[in-house]
Amino acid sequence: MRNICMTVSYDGTAYNGFQIQPKGRTIQGEIEKVLLILTGETIKIHGSGRTDAGVHARSQVFHFHTESQIPVERWAIALNSRLPDDIVILSAEEKHLDFHSRRSAKRKTYRYSIRTGKYPNVFTRHFEFHHYSPLNTEAMRSALSHVIGEHDFTTFTSIHSTKQSHVRTIYEAKLVVEDDVIHTYFTGNGFLYNMVRIIMGTLMKIGEGKIKADDMPSILAACDRSKAGPKAMAHGLTLWSVEYEFTDIPVTLAEQARG
Repeated sequence: MRNICMTVSYDGTAYNGFQIQPKGRTIQGEIEKVLLILTGETIKIHGSGRTDAGVHARSQVFHFHTESQIPVERWAIALNSRLPDDIVILSAEEKHLDFHSRRSAKRKTYRYSIRTGKYPNVFTRHFEFHHYSPLNTEAMRSALSHVIGEHDFTTFTSIHSTKQSHVRTIYEAKLVVEDDVIHTYFTGNGFLYNMVRIIMGTLMKIGEGKIKADDMPSILAACDRSKAGPKAMAHGLTLWSVEYEFTDIPVTLAEQARG
Protein backbone atom coordinates (compact mmCIF):
# COMPACT_ATOMS: atom_id res chain seq x y z
CA MET A 1 0.00 0.00 0.00
CA ARG A 2 1.30 3.47 -0.93
CA ASN A 3 0.33 6.87 0.52
CA ILE A 4 0.41 9.54 -2.18
CA CYS A 5 0.26 13.21 -1.21
CA MET A 6 -0.66 15.82 -3.81
CA THR A 7 -1.00 19.58 -3.99
CA VAL A 8 -3.82 20.90 -6.16
CA SER A 9 -4.80 24.37 -7.36
CA TYR A 10 -8.33 25.09 -8.53
CA ASP A 11 -10.80 27.73 -9.59
CA GLY A 12 -13.83 26.88 -7.48
CA THR A 13 -16.32 28.95 -9.50
CA ALA A 14 -18.07 25.99 -11.13
CA TYR A 15 -17.94 23.64 -8.16
CA ASN A 16 -20.04 22.89 -5.11
CA GLY A 17 -16.98 22.95 -2.87
CA PHE A 18 -14.07 20.57 -2.39
CA GLN A 19 -15.84 17.72 -0.61
CA ILE A 20 -18.25 15.39 -2.40
CA GLN A 21 -21.89 16.47 -1.99
CA PRO A 22 -25.18 14.71 -2.74
CA LYS A 23 -25.69 17.10 -5.66
CA GLY A 24 -23.38 19.12 -7.85
CA ARG A 25 -19.80 18.82 -9.09
CA THR A 26 -17.01 18.93 -6.53
CA ILE A 27 -13.21 19.02 -6.68
CA GLN A 28 -12.96 15.73 -4.80
CA GLY A 29 -15.45 14.10 -7.15
CA GLU A 30 -13.55 15.15 -10.28
CA ILE A 31 -10.21 13.93 -8.91
CA GLU A 32 -11.61 10.61 -7.72
CA LYS A 33 -13.16 9.95 -11.14
CA VAL A 34 -9.76 10.35 -12.78
CA LEU A 35 -8.04 8.18 -10.16
CA LEU A 36 -10.52 5.40 -10.94
CA ILE A 37 -9.62 5.63 -14.64
CA LEU A 38 -5.88 5.60 -13.90
CA THR A 39 -5.77 2.86 -11.27
CA GLY A 40 -8.96 0.84 -11.60
CA GLU A 41 -9.40 1.38 -7.86
CA THR A 42 -12.23 3.14 -6.05
CA ILE A 43 -10.12 5.68 -4.18
CA LYS A 44 -11.25 8.22 -1.59
CA ILE A 45 -9.01 11.25 -1.29
CA HIS A 46 -8.61 13.09 2.03
CA GLY A 47 -8.18 16.86 1.86
CA SER A 48 -6.36 19.13 4.29
CA GLY A 49 -9.71 20.84 4.76
CA ARG A 50 -12.95 21.74 3.04
CA THR A 51 -13.64 24.73 0.85
CA ASP A 52 -17.18 25.96 0.27
CA ALA A 53 -18.93 26.29 -3.06
CA GLY A 54 -17.24 29.01 -5.11
CA VAL A 55 -14.09 29.14 -2.96
CA HIS A 56 -10.73 28.65 -4.69
CA ALA A 57 -7.41 27.08 -3.76
CA ARG A 58 -3.92 28.16 -4.68
CA SER A 59 -2.43 25.25 -2.75
CA GLN A 60 -4.77 22.59 -1.35
CA VAL A 61 -3.24 19.33 -0.11
CA PHE A 62 -4.78 15.86 -0.20
CA HIS A 63 -3.63 12.27 0.17
CA PHE A 64 -4.89 8.82 -0.75
CA HIS A 65 -3.88 5.17 -0.42
CA THR A 66 -3.35 3.05 -3.51
CA GLU A 67 -1.84 -0.22 -4.72
CA SER A 68 -0.98 1.40 -8.04
CA GLN A 69 2.67 1.32 -9.09
CA ILE A 70 2.50 4.50 -11.18
CA PRO A 71 5.84 6.28 -10.59
CA VAL A 72 5.39 9.25 -8.28
CA GLU A 73 6.83 11.64 -10.87
CA ARG A 74 4.09 10.63 -13.35
CA TRP A 75 1.04 11.20 -11.16
CA ALA A 76 0.61 14.95 -11.77
CA ILE A 77 0.97 14.63 -15.56
CA ALA A 78 -1.41 11.67 -15.67
CA LEU A 79 -4.13 13.46 -13.69
CA ASN A 80 -3.75 16.84 -15.40
CA SER A 81 -4.21 15.30 -18.83
CA ARG A 82 -7.68 14.11 -17.75
CA LEU A 83 -8.89 16.71 -15.24
CA PRO A 84 -10.92 19.80 -16.22
CA ASP A 85 -8.84 22.87 -17.05
CA ASP A 86 -9.86 24.61 -13.79
CA ILE A 87 -8.23 21.90 -11.63
CA VAL A 88 -4.44 21.47 -11.77
CA ILE A 89 -2.26 19.06 -9.79
CA LEU A 90 0.92 20.96 -8.86
CA SER A 91 2.94 18.19 -7.23
CA ALA A 92 2.89 14.60 -6.00
CA GLU A 93 5.09 12.78 -3.50
CA GLU A 94 4.98 9.54 -1.57
CA LYS A 95 4.63 9.75 2.22
CA HIS A 96 4.72 7.36 5.16
CA LEU A 97 1.40 5.60 5.74
CA ASP A 98 0.82 7.59 8.93
CA PHE A 99 0.83 10.93 7.09
CA HIS A 100 -2.63 12.55 6.94
CA SER A 101 -3.22 15.73 4.96
CA ARG A 102 -5.58 17.20 7.57
CA ARG A 103 -4.31 15.80 10.86
CA SER A 104 -0.66 16.41 10.01
CA ALA A 105 -1.21 20.04 8.96
CA LYS A 106 0.26 22.66 11.29
CA ARG A 107 -0.73 25.97 9.68
CA LYS A 108 -3.15 27.09 7.00
CA THR A 109 -3.36 30.44 5.25
CA TYR A 110 -6.41 31.90 3.55
CA ARG A 111 -6.57 35.06 1.45
CA TYR A 112 -9.65 37.19 0.88
CA SER A 113 -9.56 39.72 -1.97
CA ILE A 114 -11.73 42.82 -2.38
CA ARG A 115 -11.65 45.15 -5.38
CA THR A 116 -12.86 48.65 -4.64
CA GLY A 117 -13.95 51.20 -7.21
CA LYS A 118 -16.81 51.85 -9.55
CA TYR A 119 -16.32 48.82 -11.80
CA PRO A 120 -15.19 45.21 -11.34
CA ASN A 121 -12.27 43.80 -13.31
CA VAL A 122 -13.66 41.44 -15.94
CA PHE A 123 -10.52 39.30 -15.88
CA THR A 124 -10.34 38.78 -12.11
CA ARG A 125 -14.01 38.99 -11.18
CA HIS A 126 -14.18 35.31 -10.18
CA PHE A 127 -11.46 35.79 -7.55
CA GLU A 128 -12.32 39.20 -6.05
CA PHE A 129 -15.36 40.55 -4.31
CA HIS A 130 -16.25 43.89 -5.89
CA HIS A 131 -17.01 46.64 -3.37
CA TYR A 132 -18.15 49.66 -5.34
CA SER A 133 -17.17 52.28 -2.74
CA PRO A 134 -13.87 52.99 -0.89
CA LEU A 135 -13.13 51.22 2.38
CA ASN A 136 -11.24 52.60 5.37
CA THR A 137 -8.34 50.16 5.33
CA GLU A 138 -6.68 51.65 8.42
CA ALA A 139 -9.81 50.97 10.47
CA MET A 140 -9.94 47.45 9.01
CA ARG A 141 -6.28 46.85 9.94
CA SER A 142 -6.92 48.07 13.47
CA ALA A 143 -9.86 45.71 13.89
CA LEU A 144 -7.99 42.83 12.26
CA SER A 145 -5.25 42.96 14.90
CA HIS A 146 -7.75 41.85 17.55
CA VAL A 147 -8.32 38.42 16.00
CA ILE A 148 -4.64 37.45 16.33
CA GLY A 149 -3.98 34.93 19.09
CA GLU A 150 -6.01 32.13 20.68
CA HIS A 151 -9.71 32.95 20.94
CA ASP A 152 -13.13 31.39 21.05
CA PHE A 153 -14.37 32.29 17.55
CA THR A 154 -18.04 31.39 18.10
CA THR A 155 -19.01 34.90 16.97
CA PHE A 156 -17.32 34.25 13.63
CA THR A 157 -18.66 30.84 12.75
CA SER A 158 -21.92 29.52 11.38
CA ILE A 159 -24.65 28.69 13.86
CA HIS A 160 -24.69 25.30 12.11
CA SER A 161 -21.11 24.51 13.17
CA THR A 162 -20.80 21.00 14.63
CA LYS A 163 -17.33 21.45 16.16
CA GLN A 164 -17.12 20.71 19.88
CA SER A 165 -14.71 23.60 20.42
CA HIS A 166 -14.60 26.94 18.64
CA VAL A 167 -11.20 27.84 20.07
CA ARG A 168 -8.64 28.47 17.36
CA THR A 169 -5.32 30.30 17.11
CA ILE A 170 -4.59 32.94 14.47
CA TYR A 171 -0.83 33.31 14.17
CA GLU A 172 -0.82 36.12 11.62
CA ALA A 173 -3.42 38.39 10.04
CA LYS A 174 -2.39 41.03 7.54
CA LEU A 175 -4.12 43.44 5.15
CA VAL A 176 -2.20 44.35 1.98
CA VAL A 177 -3.37 46.99 -0.54
CA GLU A 178 -2.32 46.62 -4.17
CA ASP A 179 -3.75 49.41 -6.35
CA ASP A 180 -7.55 48.98 -6.04
CA VAL A 181 -7.40 45.52 -4.49
CA ILE A 182 -7.35 44.72 -0.77
CA HIS A 183 -5.89 41.32 0.10
CA THR A 184 -6.35 40.05 3.65
CA TYR A 185 -4.32 37.04 4.80
CA PHE A 186 -5.15 34.81 7.77
CA THR A 187 -2.73 32.15 9.03
CA GLY A 188 -3.88 29.85 11.81
CA ASN A 189 -3.85 26.34 13.22
CA GLY A 190 -7.36 25.74 11.90
CA PHE A 191 -10.50 27.52 10.76
CA LEU A 192 -14.17 27.03 11.56
CA TYR A 193 -17.02 26.81 9.07
CA ASN A 194 -17.39 30.24 7.37
CA MET A 195 -14.94 31.77 9.87
CA VAL A 196 -12.86 33.82 7.43
CA ARG A 197 -15.90 34.93 5.45
CA ILE A 198 -17.71 36.19 8.57
CA ILE A 199 -14.61 38.01 9.80
CA MET A 200 -14.31 39.63 6.37
CA GLY A 201 -17.97 40.61 6.32
CA THR A 202 -17.43 42.29 9.68
CA LEU A 203 -14.26 44.03 8.48
CA MET A 204 -16.11 45.40 5.46
CA LYS A 205 -18.76 46.89 7.75
CA ILE A 206 -15.93 48.49 9.72
CA GLY A 207 -14.39 49.77 6.48
CA GLU A 208 -17.75 51.31 5.59
CA GLY A 209 -17.94 53.05 8.96
CA LYS A 210 -21.01 51.07 10.05
CA ILE A 211 -19.14 49.32 12.89
CA LYS A 212 -16.33 50.88 14.93
CA ALA A 213 -12.91 49.21 14.83
CA ASP A 214 -12.75 49.50 18.62
CA ASP A 215 -15.85 47.29 18.84
CA MET A 216 -13.99 44.27 17.47
CA PRO A 217 -12.79 42.94 20.88
CA SER A 218 -16.32 43.01 22.34
CA ILE A 219 -17.78 41.46 19.18
CA LEU A 220 -15.27 38.61 19.46
CA ALA A 221 -15.78 38.17 23.20
CA ALA A 222 -19.56 38.02 22.86
CA CYS A 223 -19.44 34.51 21.34
CA ASP A 224 -22.65 35.47 19.55
CA ARG A 225 -22.99 35.17 15.76
CA SER A 226 -25.60 37.94 15.68
CA LYS A 227 -23.00 40.48 16.86
CA ALA A 228 -20.83 40.05 13.76
CA GLY A 229 -21.33 41.33 10.25
CA PRO A 230 -22.71 39.36 7.29
CA LYS A 231 -20.88 36.46 5.68
CA ALA A 232 -18.73 37.72 2.79
CA MET A 233 -19.25 36.26 -0.66
CA ALA A 234 -17.42 32.99 -1.36
CA HIS A 235 -15.64 33.92 -4.59
CA GLY A 236 -13.26 36.36 -2.87
CA LEU A 237 -11.76 33.58 -0.74
CA THR A 238 -8.75 31.42 -1.65
CA LEU A 239 -7.05 28.69 0.37
CA TRP A 240 -3.54 30.06 -0.02
CA SER A 241 -1.27 27.46 1.58
CA VAL A 242 -1.06 24.51 3.96
CA GLU A 243 2.12 23.94 5.98
CA TYR A 244 3.48 20.77 7.54
CA GLU A 245 6.47 19.86 9.67
CA PHE A 246 8.28 18.61 6.58
CA THR A 247 7.97 21.95 4.74
CA ASP A 248 10.76 24.48 4.37
CA ILE A 249 10.88 27.67 6.45
CA PRO A 250 7.38 29.23 6.06
CA VAL A 251 7.02 32.01 3.55
CA THR A 252 6.18 35.31 5.20
CA LEU A 253 2.88 37.01 4.47
CA ALA A 254 4.71 39.88 2.82
CA GLU A 255 6.39 37.42 0.45
CA GLN A 256 3.07 35.73 -0.23
CA ALA A 257 1.52 39.09 -1.07
CA ARG A 258 4.20 39.62 -3.68
CA GLY A 259 3.27 36.28 -5.22
